[in-house]
Amino acid sequence: MADAEQRLLMLIDDEPAQSRLITALAAREGWRTVVARDSETAIATLGTRQGMMLSAIILDQWVPGDAACELIRELKERRPAIPILMLTTSTSPLLAVEAMRAGATDYLVKPVAPDRMMQALRNTTQQEAPQDELTPLTEKMSGVLDFDSMVGAAAPFRDALAKAAKAARGHGNVLIEGESGTGKEMLVRAMHAASPRAKTAFRMINIGGVPSNSLESVLFGHEKGAFTGAFDRQVGAMQNCDGGTLVLDEVDRLSLELQDRLAESLAARSVRPIGAAHSFKVDVRVISASNLPLADLVATGHFRAELLDLLSGTKIVLPALRERPGDIPSLTRHFLVRIGDQPGLRPLGITDGALQLLAAFDWPGNVRQLQAVLFRAAVFCDGNALTAQDFPQLSQMIGELQGAGLGSQEGMGVQLYTADGNLRPLEEIEADVIRLAIGHYRGRMTEVARRLGIGRSTLYRKLSDLGIEAA
Repeated sequence: MADAEQRLLMLIDDEPAQSRLITALAAREGWRTVVARDSETAIATLGTRQGMMLSAIILDQWVPGDAACELIRELKERRPAIPILMLTTSTSPLLAVEAMRAGATDYLVKPVAPDRMMQALRNTTQQEAPQDELTPLTEKMSGVLDFDSMVGAAAPFRDALAKAAKAARGHGNVLIEGESGTGKEMLVRAMHAASPRAKTAFRMINIGGVPSNSLESVLFGHEKGAFTGAFDRQVGAMQNCDGGTLVLDEVDRLSLELQDRLAESLAARSVRPIGAAHSFKVDVRVISASNLPLADLVATGHFRAELLDLLSGTKIVLPALRERPGDIPSLTRHFLVRIGDQPGLRPLGITDGALQLLAAFDWPGNVRQLQAVLFRAAVFCDGNALTAQDFPQLSQMIGELQGAGLGSQEGMGVQLYTADGNLRPLEEIEADVIRLAIGHYRGRMTEVARRLGIGRSTLYRKLSDLGIEAA
């Protein structure tokens, strides 16, 4: 209880309904909330006994952007170490840039999903990762919805994309597994955009972000009077997505009871709302995503084998970023191009030393974390290229670079030496170079051949000889 009392949150907001909602969400994470209705009250609160106990501040951007940033600056001047989260209805990257330069730790776009709010609050007090530099942003740049935006040349990653591109053309259910931040949501949207159902209904539900007592109704719907509080009939997501695609993110968090219910619906291709006397036939493609391997959960009794079979018509596993370190340079350059296109920012290069630093980190937050780190560094960079000095906290964690084990070949995305210091076989290096070129030029084989200085027929012969999946 003492820890909970120390986790005091100040909410600067003049909307009573939203204040109640955020207070309730914060309470789930053990936070106690004090509400300030205006900036004057907020500043005054900092000097009180309660103010000295604050662990975080949430600011609703109910004032014009410049004024909100001025308030953030004043709050940070008085309490430099306190994390500040900004709520906004704007999706403009320019506002995010200005807020971060003013001192905001993170920003969230309203309406805020409960899971995102709670994750943002968790990030403010994680002792194992106190550096803002390495904290993934709750809201990120909007992604391009096609396979060309999925950058990487590593064989496991290209194989996953090839499998996804093939599955996108069909109608079967798809299961995507991979750690948080590996790009599952982006892959889902790319698959939907490339599918025959691209112009039909599409809905994504985060299982962990929906209260457990309402999840059944959200998925299957309910009839009026089916339970206390059911004042109107509600059509569920499965019925709403008839003819389209339903995405179940964090499907591993479904209760066993709902797993049985979902398996029954998928097997019968029908939905029966809560309280309904009969079922409705539906044609729904279900794409599921899980941070955990579902087969392992089946083995421990936490996931139904029948449901796993129904969900995994095609199973795709996205590798963690630490499993494809050679992709870090190409991903970095790709993100820097996109970041440079954002309002308030500009195109930046990156030095080999900075690339070596990025390659030395194991990225527990995967691609999403890499993007966030680059975004933060770009916001505060004064030069024309990011250097190792633009990642001070990352440098501190890794230590001084000695050169050993961080040869320049890593900056190029191709490893030349084995772990014992000997050169790798030429055939392996050549295969890596070809994979790197295919990824860099988005599979445009004519361009790949031209850049490698060989003919297309020679390129395809090498693909066959080296056992490289061209897709």
